Amino acid sequence: MLVQPIDRVENISPQAFRDNYLKPRKPVVITGLSHDWPAFTQWTWDYFISLVGKEKVGLYNNSRADANTPVNGYDEEMLFGDYLEMVKKGPVALRIFLFNIFKYAPQLVSDFTWPDHLLKGLLKKFPMLFVGGAGSVAHMHYDIDLSHIMHTQFVGRKRVLLLENAQSPMIYKMPLTVESAASFVNWENGLDEEHFPALKYARGYTTVLEHGDTMFMPAGYWHHMQYMDSGFAMSLRALDETLAGKLRGFYHIAPMRLMNNLLIRTRPRWWYNYKRKAAHENAEKAMKRFAGKPDYQEDKM
Repeated sequence: MLVQPIDRVENISPQAFRDNYLKPRKPVVITGLSHDWPAFTQWTWDYFISLVGKEKVGLYNNSRADANTPVNGYDEEMLFGDYLEMVKKGPVALRIFLFNIFKYAPQLVSDFTWPDHLLKGLLKKFPMLFVGGAGSVAHMHYDIDLSHIMHTQFVGRKRVLLLENAQSPMIYKMPLTVESAASFVNWENGLDEEHFPALKYARGYTTVLEHGDTMFMPAGYWHHMQYMDSGFAMSLRALDETLAGKLRGFYHIAPMRLMNNLLIRTRPRWWYNYKRKAAHENAEKAMKRFAGKPDYQEDKM
């Protein structure tokens, strides 16, 4: 796999953002966007515990979903405060996915500024919190609603790997899912190209997000995130500005997800194996298209 750093800028004008990143659908990290937000200094473990500590949350471990796990099915439940107390003490391979903390503490919305000057159509009812202990992993996937994302890291560091949605065959996308059959855990030390040979054709972007960094992730981008430290981040979402993008998002959220969950419930083992077989077959076809093109990766980056 060929990987290059994500562009980083301190600040950016709306026109430059649109021309260089939104229209070409290229990621960028804006390092100074959040620095004047109250959240930049006020959002801490103890602050969140005091506000929302008594709410119950679903937690995800580092295991990949098995044959019987429905889409977004969590592994265990815990009080939010108890989880944060555990996470802030040290490594723990548990994370929270898509937690709408603002539902329970709406005053938190006043702690940040919506970046409307950069991204139109932000879904202001759905800011989401993501929390992970050091060592926890969000396995390679893309967001099912196909929204553009502004993802701001507050506490801790997180290593990110991004790939365009067009890379799906090379990274073994499974049918009717937003998941890859390949593992990207500790990808920086090498990938299993023996069992997943198409990975060598993949090309992506990487960075390490630190406190205050805001990453723009275009709609449909594959992402794999590893928590280097215990930390949390907030995602602000905006629907794809194109009609085709909105229709694809609807298809993913409704018919595709429903069909996948139906097959998980009714034919779990067969469907589990079939998805992985199909991913390999599609990758083989993709590799044949690029056979004899040794300059493919260099030309496309």
